[in-house]
Amino acid sequence: MSILMSLLSGPWTMYILWVLCNSGPTRFGALKHLVEGISTKVLTERLRMLEAAEIIYRQYEPTVPPQVTYGLTERGQELIDVLHQLNALAERWYGSE
Repeated sequence: MSILMSLLSGPWTMYILWVLCNSGPTRFGALKHLVEGISTKVLTERLRMLEAAEIIYRQYEPTVPPQVTYGLTERGQELIDVLHQLNALAERWYGSE
């Protein structure tokens, strides 16, 4: 449990997963726009960490310019119910702030 909590408790991590849960596979630029306020550096770090943990995947298309898409792996999809429960709790506690 401590490994998972350590992985998910970093700043922005759960929110990135929530965005991917709701948006489906998303390109880097769109993800940066959807996770309002995150720096490019931090987003890159979090995505690399989640990819290394096999919670998300990174799909690279060698086009001009290159297209990189991120999405939830099967392991990441196991978190969907937890993310929806946290969202319901947040709405109960804080409304739609």
